[in-house]
Amino acid sequence: MTEAQMLVASLDIETDGRTVTGYAGELLVPKWFAKNPDTDVADDNVHLMQAARNAFDVMRQHEAPDATAFDHWLRAQRACVEPATDAPPALVAMFGVALVERAMIDAMCRATGQSFKSALDADLFGVRFGEIDSRLDGWSPSHLGRTITSVRVRHTVGLVDALESNEVPSDARQGDDHPLCLVDDIATYGLDCFKLKVSGNERADLMRLETIASLTPEGASFTLDGNEQYEEPGVLADVLDELERRGSADPILRGLLAIEQPVARARTFEEDAAGGIRRLSERAPVIIDEADAKLSSYSQAKALGYGGVSMKACKGVFRALFSRATIEADGKGIQSAEDLTNLPVLPLHQDLSVVAALGLPHVERNGHHYFRGQSHLTSAEIEHLKEHHSSLYRVTDSGETLLAIEGGRLDLSSLNPPTGSPKGFGYDGPIDMETGIEPQL
Repeated sequence: MTEAQMLVASLDIETDGRTVTGYAGELLVPKWFAKNPDTDVADDNVHLMQAARNAFDVMRQHEAPDATAFDHWLRAQRACVEPATDAPPALVAMFGVALVERAMIDAMCRATGQSFKSALDADLFGVRFGEIDSRLDGWSPSHLGRTITSVRVRHTVGLVDALESNEVPSDARQGDDHPLCLVDDIATYGLDCFKLKVSGNERADLMRLETIASLTPEGASFTLDGNEQYEEPGVLADVLDELERRGSADPILRGLLAIEQPVARARTFEEDAAGGIRRLSERAPVIIDEADAKLSSYSQAKALGYGGVSMKACKGVFRALFSRATIEADGKGIQSAEDLTNLPVLPLHQDLSVVAALGLPHVERNGHHYFRGQSHLTSAEIEHLKEHHSSLYRVTDSGETLLAIEGGRLDLSSLNPPTGSPKGFGYDGPIDMETGIEPQL
């Protein structure tokens, strides 16, 4: 089993004669940022860490003494990400910028005693998207309105995830009441929204989608994640047409909210893929995810028939705000909250804080069933979660602290309170700088 590492970054800012530290963290998911078969995971992790160091070096060299957080981010985005090619990949460079950006945001929130949403409303970060696109001149994060206090969970159904109890290996955590198949997940968490991974194998995808349609609750909602698996988007359109002809997966077709990244990131902007994208768009908006690294990515995709873009904290906070501002200027398009296995404390809290500020109706979550509880955290971190985020977590009879998904929703009220704790980017407690994670699959 490959061990997945959590990268935690700290960043100091000086303000009013004192130094304040901000933090950001991300699980280094193997082969997502770069899909180079010639490198091993350890090499990939080194490249990701180097990308963060590069971004930090650019940000700290800003010459203007009154530069805002937005100014620092835009300088790094333009220096590190926009020139990137396949070597280094743009997503790797983007990861580095996003990690440092989030630590900077956290430091500023802690320094001013504000939550993330309060800081947005007060224009603490100096967002000026008119410097990128003149149509966005005058757009402000304050346009987002009130933050939401709960969100619908869109539960990931991976390609090898068990659907029914008979698919669960007999030796899988005997005596553990943790749900191990989709049917049990639905019963345990009250789920009615799902992200379904498809494999690129037409026959396998047909059969699996038919089975899932028979197991999920009436009126459920779905997104399909192509995960870059289909060489031609028209082939996935053929699969959906065949499902409609058979009438065997009507609940999925009726409840389809979006189709995510059906083709490889390198093919996203190719003209010969546009016909298949437009066919898929007749069923639901097609969003870009892995293909979204540069400031022009979404605009390029829109011209080819794509109808939305993913929001992920690993792609950056200002990138998420920029996408929202662009969608509002267009008067159409969707922003879909996706997960890169965000675990507590920093990745999950910072990602959900942005989801709450953007007011997104549902968010993909998968860490709650690919990883076991919060066993990777220190006792001090867990105690802080129990005290300050008791609505986001539950404590089991055996004393484990787990994400509290109730009625298919997460309570986000502790992340962006108008008063009280946290004074930071979703979390202001102790931080373990040496966290290592291993998935419990």
